[in-house]
Amino acid sequence: MPTLQPNSNHCFICGVENPVGLKLTFYETAPGEVTANLVLPAHYQGYPGMAHGGIVAAMLDEVAGRAFMGSPEQPNFMYTAKLEVRYRQHVPVEKPLRLVGRVGKRRHRLSTAYGALYDESGTLLAECDSLLVDVPEEVLQQVDLEALGWKVQE
Repeated sequence: MPTLQPNSNHCFICGVENPVGLKLTFYETAPGEVTANLVLPAHYQGYPGMAHGGIVAAMLDEVAGRAFMGSPEQPNFMYTAKLEVRYRQHVPVEKPLRLVGRVGKRRHRLSTAYGALYDESGTLLAECDSLLVDVPEEVLQQVDLEALGWKVQE
């Protein structure tokens, strides 16, 4: 059974109160795997009918990082240190899409993750490899997750 991951208030990708954000909902579908289904509105296009590449990169960045998120009660936040995106085909707007993120290797504070974006037929449109770094504990202690709206928003 998929487990709904938390959202925040103002994140561009998952912020439920961000008026220009994507408001994506992510589910942990297996250990170390997260997914999100979406339809990009036309106002996120670059060329007519196609998503802007920066929007695609932002979505891949988010899904790759969320693969290591863990439980809502004890989230594992990470910074992206490196993101390598490969655009395989044009990403359409106003069509069903699916994001998938998977954990890779973990070594000390560094981790790798993979993200992919598919169309409704399962064709790979874009993918990424990500190098992630744990957010230091002293930084996390200064963050008020409740004030950020970080919670499962059903």
